[in-house]
Amino acid sequence: MGRAKEIIVKVIPSKIANEFVKKNHYSGKVVPNSTLHFGCFLDDKLHGVMSYGSPMVKSKVIHYVENTKWNEVIELNRMAFDNYLPKYSESRCISVSIKLIKKNAAHIKWILSFSDGNLCGDGTIYRASGFQLIGVNKNTSTYQMPNGEVVCSLTSSAHRTKESNGKSGTSWIKDNGGKKLDGFQIRYIYLIDKTCKITVPILPFSKIDEMGAGMYKGEKITLKERQQAIEA
Repeated sequence: MGRAKEIIVKVIPSKIANEFVKKNHYSGKVVPNSTLHFGCFLDDKLHGVMSYGSPMVKSKVIHYVENTKWNEVIELNRMAFDNYLPKYSESRCISVSIKLIKKNAAHIKWILSFSDGNLCGDGTIYRASGFQLIGVNKNTSTYQMPNGEVVCSLTSSAHRTKESNGKSGTSWIKDNGGKKLDGFQIRYIYLIDKTCKITVPILPFSKIDEMGAGMYKGEKITLKERQQAIEA
């Protein structure tokens, strides 16, 4: 793991985290309901941020794990790293953040996260970090506006209250020229409490290739092709 072991992961203020995410995340945006931010430091400088918060529509996901109480799930909704960190840094940082959550917020039983197979990747880091795959679904909520901005219909109307005039996010987006992005939303779960029971099917990672959802750093590529490249 090399220098990845030297990375220090600690809680940081939202202002610092959000500034870093806006600069380094491919979307250029933060998630407004992020409340817990971990900074990843190497050589005394911030080189990565992981932001956690309540799932955007918790009522739709809370049933993924049996008997989950309202405060027992958290979503890893932003990860942003610069190019300074060495190989394996992301998975190590996730691992440390999970240990810190387990130690300091024992009521949280599991973590939900999504990979954006429309623009970025299919969750390589999550798979390396022990997350389980529970969903590979065609995109229904991510659109690109005429100016290139990428927006989500689930949150758009909340962000644009004055502009939307009470319209749903999807209606506002379409009325303003938004085009749905082709691709997939890939869903992962990590059980902090190993006694918890996942209620939805756990899928083999091969399902990603089967659905044609493979993507890495914004380029369409299968898991098999990636493995072949490593072995070559």
